[in-house]
Amino acid sequence: MANNTDRDKALNNVRAILEDKYEIANDPFFIYITANPDSLLSLMQTLKEQLGMNYLSNLTAVDHGEEFEIIYHLYAIPDNGLKLAVKTRVLRGKAELPTLVPIYPTADWQEREVYDLMGIRFSGHPNLVRVLLPDDFEGHPLRKDFKREG
Repeated sequence: MANNTDRDKALNNVRAILEDKYEIANDPFFIYITANPDSLLSLMQTLKEQLGMNYLSNLTAVDHGEEFEIIYHLYAIPDNGLKLAVKTRVLRGKAELPTLVPIYPTADWQEREVYDLMGIRFSGHPNLVRVLLPDDFEGHPLRKDFKREG
């Protein structure tokens, strides 16, 4: 987004489409949308269909102790000037979200990586297996509660 006017128009467009169903914030780089896990699939489908956000470039997670925050970065190809970051949180003891592979095929590898390193499960994923660590590795090394030996 090139200037404040463009950012304001983009933010207003996102707010109009999402109809105050989500917490929306912005900075000079992204528009941030916070959703609860139950509404994640419908939100992502809406962003793809109504805003043209057809490319999931990155999926990551942050360990906040009692819960995990999962962040999805969305773009459009061809570029429409929007850069969205969708955030959701899950409790540590219920660390599971629905897979986004049917909506964004690029989620395949990225969900596997988050599962491998953080232990967050993605229900409905077509092949949720470790992708970086050996199959017999115990634990998830990017979690704050991971015990390192040595």
